[in-house]
Formats: sequence, C-alpha cells, structure tokens
Amino acid sequence: MKLIANISMMFTEVALAQRLDQARAAGFEGVEIQFPDDADIAPLQAAIRDTGLPVVLINVPRGPGDAVGLASLPGEEPAFARAVETCARQAKALGVRKVNVLAGRPPEGADPAACRATLVANLRHAAEVFAGIGVRVMVEPVNPGDVPGFFLPSLGAALSVLNEAAHDNLALQFDLYHMEITEPDLLEAIRTAGKRIGHVQFADTPGRHEPGTGTIDFARAFDALRATGYADVVSAEYRPAGATTDQLGWIPDFKRILA
Repeated sequence: MKLIANISMMFTEVALAQRLDQARAAGFEGVEIQFPDDADIAPLQAAIRDTGLPVVLINVPRGPGDAVGLASLPGEEPAFARAVETCARQAKALGVRKVNVLAGRPPEGADPAACRATLVANLRHAAEVFAGIGVRVMVEPVNPGDVPGFFLPSLGAALSVLNEAAHDNLALQFDLYHMEITEPDLLEAIRTAGKRIGHVQFADTPGRHEPGTGTIDFARAFDALRATGYADVVSAEYRPAGATTDQLGWIPDFKRILA
C-alpha cells in the first residue's frame, strides 16, 4: 500500500498546486483533491509534471452552497449529470483513476425510497460514464455527526446501495475515521466490506486529526485491510492540529506499517 495525502485538507498554507511539492517533500507518493476548480487544472497539470506525483482521486462536484452531494436528491438528476460531465473532464485532464460520488443530504420530508432509487440510478449513470474513460467510481458512507442527514450514514447503507446498483465500475470508499465512528467494530467492518473496498482514507478519532492524536489502532486496521487483498493507496484525509508540516512525525512509523 502507498501513502498519499488529501491536499484539500492538508498543506493549506500554500496554493493548491504548490501543495504537490510539499506533499512530495513530506514523503507522500500521490495526492487526492476533493473539488478542484476548472481554474486549478492547468497549474495542477504543471505541478504533476514537476513533482511526478499522481492525482489519484477527485470528487464529483457536490452542488451549490452547503450541499454535500447531489446523487440521492430526486429532481436534481440533470444537475448531477452536469456534475459528472465536469468531473469527467477534470479527471481526464489530471489523469486520475478514481472519483468519489457523494450521496448528499436529501431535504427534510423527502421519500427515502425515492432518494434511494435516485441514488442507484445516478450511480449507474456515473459508473457508465467513467468506465468509458477508465476511471473507477467510489461511493462513501459518512458519519451523521459530521454531516447530519447524509443519505449513507453507515457501512451497511452504502453496501446495500452498491449491491442494488450492481455495476462492475462501482466500489466503496472506506474512510477509517467515519467507520470507526459509525460501526461497532472497525476491524469487523473492514472484513465485512472486504473486496468491495476500492479506496481508503484515514484520520484519527476523535478530532479528525493526524494519526496518534486519537484512539484508532492503525497497525491492526491495515493488517485487516491487507487480509482483504487491498493493496492500493491509503490517503491521509485529516485536519492538521497545527501547521501541516509541523504535524508529520507519524509518517515514518506509518510507512513501516504499510510496507
């Protein structure tokens, strides 16, 4: 497994494209970005060339304002399709190999069955579009404490939707931080998700800071991931407790765990 950094949350002391150089200097082997703007694409392309670091994953745009995704919102299918088009264009330009679809937060009173049907149809649409450019689609459960009302608030909810969508180009984005909060046993959750896991993120909990600030046993978690056959990247997606470059002492031990 290789260690990458989410540069939407880390190295924010400098401009987005400059964060690739800081990530490389820190020892990361790639990056992910949550929601790049179109204006970021050319500087990011230059930074990719200069650093040799790949951008592994980006997110499908989440919608306006405080939206946390469009995919489960009945009536927003055209907006979701436009967001997929935007993301596909960005993914090709940046050479990413994964994208993440955020399910979203349906409005109060929305019919759960209609929301689920909308999500399943939108996931199938995204899976088809991105399959055409060789990019795999993730869907992620998010803990309801951080995002109240999120439509996929648990591992079981996400796996159920993936099973119903039943598309070869869909996989699970498994964030150890969210799963430690929502699931009774993190190691059992990893075993349950198994080969459905297509991308892994992490932060410690409580606090969503760097490893060592909370209670997650990352050595055991990565042993459990390895046992599922997962051998892809793991992404640091945390809020640094201070300046990013002052909070990186965990990396050497982490790399030994991943080796």
